[in-house]
Amino acid sequence: MLKDLLARTVQRLDESTQSVEPQVSRRSIGSVVTIGDGVVRVLGLDQVKAGELLHIEGGSRAMAHDLDPDSIGAVLLDEGADVGSGSRVFATGEVARTPVGWSLIGRVIDPLGRVLDDESPLKPSEYYPIERPATPIIHRAPVAVPLQTGVKVVDAIVPVGQGQRELILGDRQTGKTTLALDAILNQRGRGVLCIYVAIGQRTSETARVVNTLQSHGAMKYTVVVSAGSEEPPGLKYIAPYAGTSIGEYFMERGRDVLIVYDDLTKHAYAYRELSLILRRPPGREAFPSDIFYAHSRLLERATRLAPQRGGGSLTALPIAETQAQNISAYVPTNLISITDGQIYLNSDLFQMNIRPAVDVGRSVSRVGGKSQLPAFRRVVANLKLAYSQFEELELFSRLGTRLDPVSEQAIRRGREIREIFKQPPHALVSVGEQIAVLLAVTSGVFEAVPIDDIRRVEATMRRRVLSDAQEVTESIEAGKPLDDTARERLLSVARRALEA
Repeated sequence: MLKDLLARTVQRLDESTQSVEPQVSRRSIGSVVTIGDGVVRVLGLDQVKAGELLHIEGGSRAMAHDLDPDSIGAVLLDEGADVGSGSRVFATGEVARTPVGWSLIGRVIDPLGRVLDDESPLKPSEYYPIERPATPIIHRAPVAVPLQTGVKVVDAIVPVGQGQRELILGDRQTGKTTLALDAILNQRGRGVLCIYVAIGQRTSETARVVNTLQSHGAMKYTVVVSAGSEEPPGLKYIAPYAGTSIGEYFMERGRDVLIVYDDLTKHAYAYRELSLILRRPPGREAFPSDIFYAHSRLLERATRLAPQRGGGSLTALPIAETQAQNISAYVPTNLISITDGQIYLNSDLFQMNIRPAVDVGRSVSRVGGKSQLPAFRRVVANLKLAYSQFEELELFSRLGTRLDPVSEQAIRRGREIREIFKQPPHALVSVGEQIAVLLAVTSGVFEAVPIDDIRRVEATMRRRVLSDAQEVTESIEAGKPLDDTARERLLSVARRALEA
């Protein structure tokens, strides 16, 4: 039966080569044998390369994925409504590419560069391959420049540096996307370009994100790459790679770039779907054995270039979803081992109205204080340890355990810190304000304030700092250390705020 099918396919290829241009050989034309959910099996094309872009008769596009001895497995990048058994497939000789350039700023596109907003067609500077090798280590610089997110608990406890890969993970509806959007919104006026990659999101959810960026003026420096839930799995699979190629264009020209992948769990689901239909051997949780490689070669492209290479950077904030707070699942553990730390959002904290619901005990930045401003390092040196100890003591206190005065004081200080860390969505706090508030809480300024009044006093304190100690906050943001004179100036302003 297979021999008869091959014979009929060869006959069709012979007939088709007579109607195409002379430079197209029979080896560059194949024929669809079977079509599945988002994939096709093609006979012929014995000289095709992995990742090569294929054109299918009728206008659909596909990408060569599996190169077997007698056939090719290709993933569809379009709906493929007109694709059927016997459809001719033409090899392009080029790998799948995405448009890059300054004209993409402020636009909403799909991974292949098709416009998804209502504006004019793109005018890209050039095209980059979707899959590109990571920057060699010799061309990289250490991660030492902070990327401020405007979120107090993140900048203080789990700081992010330019060129870092910091994972954001947690259960559904715990504020992961909101936290990533805050990081994008906080780059306004800082010269950092941003890329938001929506993978498998509902169209309404992506529209909400775009509206948020537009209402805060962030689309002026942001590119949105979207592969929605209704798109074929092949388009979802290439979406993060395409977004990274767009970011690398700016990085190689000396610019700092922040890219958000929302989210890599849905990316893993799309890759698993493709692999199972292509009959690849399933592994743990039915994922293919190379799912780790699929994510590692993506996130390894985030880096900070050495000064002689332009000094640009690409900072990655991948998002992953957990099930019932199970961070030991396959995809989350893979991503934790690849990235430079994680920000874990706890659903229990979220339900207790502690937002952002960052679990300080499970969150970590492996770059740590190296990417913090000097003033931050002085103020929050022991803050994470003190907060973690407070959470343990608070658990004992709920059991009715009698505590000594020292433990009671630690619980009181921990509750003050927790109130200070609470922050509404998109209500960003500047570096100078954060330093002043954290210095006040670690110095005991809030001890006489009832817990319920701390946030009101904090708001007053932040306003006073911006008006009465502007030169101190400017020097902090410029990277100068917090000397004793500046420290006393901030504490003086904080104490006056208590009297207001």
